[in-house]
Amino acid sequence: MLEITMNDAMTLRGSCLCGAVSLAVEAERQNVVACHCRMCRIWGGGPLLAMESVRRVTLEGEDQVSLYASSEWAERGFCRHCGTHLFYRLKTGEHYGVPAGLVDQGEAWTLDSQIFIDEKPAWYHFGNDTHNLTGQEVFASYQPPTDS
Repeated sequence: MLEITMNDAMTLRGSCLCGAVSLAVEAERQNVVACHCRMCRIWGGGPLLAMESVRRVTLEGEDQVSLYASSEWAERGFCRHCGTHLFYRLKTGEHYGVPAGLVDQGEAWTLDSQIFIDEKPAWYHFGNDTHNLTGQEVFASYQPPTDS
């Protein structure tokens, strides 16, 4: 189900495989980012295809969500019953990545970026043109600018 609000944000809804957790994702646009970092590839068996323009995530069944601190600065949420991957987020709560497949109802998605491109294995390739960032460039984008 796709809802358009007055501020042109979309609210997309989905749930885990077993239905214990449902979520509403408010997003600015229907863009998808492919993350090729080793952690994402281990977590999901391939690149994480996630919505990155997420403004807000609302969970129902939050008590059924397990969190895994995958690094000093980020954590991953999944359903404690069926294991569905629900989100990746910075521990500060300022950024969420939500797997597009959780809320996909046939919308016109655009794969527009790839991150950690320097960790992408050679055995797969996306054919469309994308904005590509290395891991170092991704980390730099989250750092506040320094005064020179």
